[in-house]
Amino acid sequence: MANADKTGAKTAPRRPRLNGPAVMLAVVVLVGVGFLAARSWFGSEPAAGYVTSAGQASIGGPFTLVDQDGKTVTDRDFQGRWLLVYFGYTYCPDVCPTSLARNAEALDLLGPRGDAVVPVLITVDPQRDTPEKMKDYVHYFHPRTVGLTGTPQQVAAVAKDYRVFYMKVEREDPSAYLMDHSSFTYLVGPDGKFVQFFRHEATPQEVADGLKKALAGAAG
Repeated sequence: MANADKTGAKTAPRRPRLNGPAVMLAVVVLVGVGFLAARSWFGSEPAAGYVTSAGQASIGGPFTLVDQDGKTVTDRDFQGRWLLVYFGYTYCPDVCPTSLARNAEALDLLGPRGDAVVPVLITVDPQRDTPEKMKDYVHYFHPRTVGLTGTPQQVAAVAKDYRVFYMKVEREDPSAYLMDHSSFTYLVGPDGKFVQFFRHEATPQEVADGLKKALAGAAG
């Protein structure tokens, strides 16, 4: 209910103040909820570097997109190959180049074994990332990098399947907008199924170790 000041005008009701213990309890509850949500989302406890799947996470799936050569491709075109999938965009100022360069270095650390893995960039900015733009961009990171774009609907569908968040951030210059997005890298097996994800903070060696373990497990 609104309060009235001395002039008789109504003012907004005052919000109750939380004392110290109540604030701490609220923080603990929020942290706990976030932890449980992360475990439910990825099927594994979050950790630094890379995280493996417990086999319960529903991540990834069929897709139809367009590669950097303008060719329509689907997930079936990659059957039998390992994929290292990152969602980003070519106008990204820092996070995307860092992750893509890290992924490329991890493959180099594997030597010949890295040839079994295809690094992939799926854009979250199909409005600007045309096949031509993607082709000009991905070759800076690794010669085998595949850049994928598509219609906004196609990109939204694959991002949803991978549980990727992205959102346009408007600026004064409408053409210079940014894209806010999650920054995980996903490892997909030769059968097209999600294997594990790597955090943005993971080092090249940590990613290489994760890839080496996955490849060895598949071979054994």
